[in-house]
Amino acid sequence: MRLLFLGDIVGSAGREAVIRALPALRHELQLDYVVANGENCSGGKGLIPRHADALFAAGVDVITGGNHTFQHRELYPYLDSTRGITRPLNYPPGVPGRGIAECGDLVVINLIGRAFMPADYDDPFRAVDAALASMSPNRFIVVDFHAEATSEKQAMGWH
Repeated sequence: MRLLFLGDIVGSAGREAVIRALPALRHELQLDYVVANGENCSGGKGLIPRHADALFAAGVDVITGGNHTFQHRELYPYLDSTRGITRPLNYPPGVPGRGIAECGDLVVINLIGRAFMPADYDDPFRAVDAALASMSPNRFIVVDFHAEATSEKQAMGWH
């Protein structure tokens, strides 16, 4: 499997660079899947549906989020209706959207850390354990762990 994961796409410059370069890059590298973090894609903070649609049209399969995902209210209903976009799985119950995206034989799990974050999120370790317990072992799984502390990122990697 050939997978390209694009880190944080920030603002119009980042978004336009991806939109311009990705179609050719996807063909040149014979990519099966493209996953991108788009939580800062619109105005440097957040994401709006029009920009998500442009990324999907350019060849992004899954867009992941983070603590800025909910910056623009117009995204809320879009999160519930669009399967290729995620927000952190360990957000509290009742938050719009989903924390897991399935795309063919690829599963993308989106999590957010708790250290140095402005909100109190559910435990990402328990959330990923519960998600993995319900999945087929024959899937390719990518975890986008949006966190501030390197120690927390390393702990998730070892986990």
